Amino acid sequence: MKKYLRRGLALATALVLAVSLSLPAFALDDPKPHCTAAIVVDGDNNEVLYDYNAFEQRYPASVTKIMTTLVILRAIDAGELTLDTQVTASKGAVTLPEGSSTAGIVEGEVLTIEQLLYCDLVPSGNEACNILAEALCDTQEEFVERMNQTAAELGMTGTHFANPHGLHDPNHYTTAYDIYLMASAAMKYDIFRKIVSTPTYTLEPTNKVSEPRVLHSTNALISNWYVSGVTYSKAIGIKTGYTEEAGRCLASAATDEQGRTFYCVVLGSEYAQDSAGNWKFYSFSESSRLLEWGFQNFKRTTLLSDTSDNVIREIPVTLSGDTGHVLAQPVGSIEATMPTDYDPSQAQVVMDLPESLEAPVEKGQVVGSVSLVYNGVTYGTLDMVATDDVSRSNFQYVMKVVHDTWSLWWVKLLVIAVVILLVLGLLYLIFVRPAQRGRRRRSSYSGTRRSGYRGRRR
Repeated sequence: MKKYLRRGLALATALVLAVSLSLPAFALDDPKPHCTAAIVVDGDNNEVLYDYNAFEQRYPASVTKIMTTLVILRAIDAGELTLDTQVTASKGAVTLPEGSSTAGIVEGEVLTIEQLLYCDLVPSGNEACNILAEALCDTQEEFVERMNQTAAELGMTGTHFANPHGLHDPNHYTTAYDIYLMASAAMKYDIFRKIVSTPTYTLEPTNKVSEPRVLHSTNALISNWYVSGVTYSKAIGIKTGYTEEAGRCLASAATDEQGRTFYCVVLGSEYAQDSAGNWKFYSFSESSRLLEWGFQNFKRTTLLSDTSDNVIREIPVTLSGDTGHVLAQPVGSIEATMPTDYDPSQAQVVMDLPESLEAPVEKGQVVGSVSLVYNGVTYGTLDMVATDDVSRSNFQYVMKVVHDTWSLWWVKLLVIAVVILLVLGLLYLIFVRPAQRGRRRRSSYSGTRRSGYRGRRR
């Protein structure tokens, strides 16, 4: 029960994050990608710059292998495997359906985990994924459970895996946004970044194969082997995928001259003719186009800071003997990757400040907040703090305490009761008690009077 609760909380958090990061493209022209789903993300800041059906479920094909690799890399971190761990390929692992992509691994061949990762990611070998799965878990089914558990931990709310390689299964699906999540997580590993940016890898002779095998990347953004003429100089990976049901898919990343890293995921594209009659693999051409569109049309912008115009506010201060106000200013800054047509004059600075403050006020004390809103999107909120100390007047404080105390209904009732008791006591002392004393004196005089007759004497 606790496991499902944790997963539920993780999924809910990820969904909120995904929705909050989905920002409109403002006045920029829609790039209208030639595919069924796409996303462009500023990977340095985890900000979605453009999405097209990015949260709708699609088949990922061999893009799945990003997750397969990520599970293995996390297992290495946990000490369950090493890159040098040797694994023997089983018959079941290398037995593939017809038409499967393969690295040419044969039954009984011994390879290291590192070699298998290259076979998995460079030529997109399905059998390499099966061997990796069996190296970590007893069965491929158990490995798939690890894949789904990792997906849940990453907040991939629209994803479910059914195998480690991506061959079509109706129960094997994900979203463009979820693919970004797993790709960005995998790219934190140096070995992953190295492999997915490798155009060609030589698999040295093994116990079963006496000749070296040259493996070529299926990613035409970094290699001309699969498709020529579409390489992209800024590309640094990542992974292709194709099945008839999924269409042509690509998760890619690129770094520009400024050192910015953007991610792009394209799902469900085609190999088709363009308007000029040229045959194109749209997964590659659209990915580089979208990445370049992002680099050209977005830049990191400081939207609000303590030096921005019109952000300092004056707040009245009560109970102070020195001054009647204090200045408040924001702390920190709000930054975002914004379109180049961002117009600061159209941004709204929304203040949340009290009508007044009571002294004492300390310099740096949080007194409210300020948010930056642009085109209906709130980009962030900063604390507003006091810029100076404001001391308290003891006389004003005492008078306020008296005033506040008197404003309490029960205090008034108590005072009224005390006054009534005092009045009653005074009336008692003035009227009742003297009368009582007079009666006692008269009563005392009447009861002690004696007759002068004492009887006849003889």
